[in-house]
Amino acid sequence: MIKSWLFRALSVLLMVGVLAACGPQPRLAEDEDAPVEDILSPDEADPVVARVNGTVIRRSDVEREFIAQDDDALDATTMTPEDFDRIREELIDQRLLAMEARARGLHQSEEARRRMAQAQERILGNVLVDEVLDEAADEATLRRIYEEQIRLISLGDEVRARHLQVSTREEADAAKALLDEGADFATMAVGISLDAATRLEGGDLGYFTRAGISEPYGTIAFNLSPGEISEPFETAFGWHILKVEDRRRQPPPSFETLRPNIVRYYSFDQLEALIDSLREGGTIERVELPDPAPEEIDENPEDAE
Repeated sequence: MIKSWLFRALSVLLMVGVLAACGPQPRLAEDEDAPVEDILSPDEADPVVARVNGTVIRRSDVEREFIAQDDDALDATTMTPEDFDRIREELIDQRLLAMEARARGLHQSEEARRRMAQAQERILGNVLVDEVLDEAADEATLRRIYEEQIRLISLGDEVRARHLQVSTREEADAAKALLDEGADFATMAVGISLDAATRLEGGDLGYFTRAGISEPYGTIAFNLSPGEISEPFETAFGWHILKVEDRRRQPPPSFETLRPNIVRYYSFDQLEALIDSLREGGTIERVELPDPAPEEIDENPEDAE
């Protein structure tokens, strides 16, 4: 249960950073203690994208809200112009509502104070986690974990093959005869293959594992040596001939491919360790609430009518 909570918390902490809906006071476009040009420097990397009743909304506010709304987004690089416009309007409405709530004094209510205190705790926790993870997840550590992980990956063989596809057995036999006489396989695939997906590449299927390609291609390809050409065989799509170009040990996934997962799970471990250490060093008292009184059951409902 603890790990499940931590994983959900980590997802929020890493992707959101702060709660857009319950953040600090809006930043003012004008302040009695500072001139406007000091607050809105023209060379800032975080430009103002809207002004609402003397307050400003910045591009980073829109980006944070985008990440908060999209569970799959780790950053704002996938945000479209339509997303940007929609979220900016949402933040404008949110700002107007918040300012009206303050104007009515609602921010002084006990309920509002309690919610804002909870939001502040969450934001401060986010900042702490960001700092801890930034310090821990350096490139040297990530690469060490990568090396450890690829040693645990079970890698098999893979082959690179070409194929050509024709309609009938007679066409396949004729093509095989030409190949046996020395015709170039890639040239023949370009000229006669019916497989539009590979024909212009000379029938090149690229590298694949036995499990990574449908049968009977896998079985036939892995029974051939590099340079060998198969006998014609039939599938639901027609008649085929395969030529194996190369065979090699399957390479491990690259560091860049595994990096997001390594960061995610390493961050989870670091967050779990941080929480455990804080729990061990803290003073925690759980107050058990009394069981609710059982509801009284009317044994004679007809008498009540």
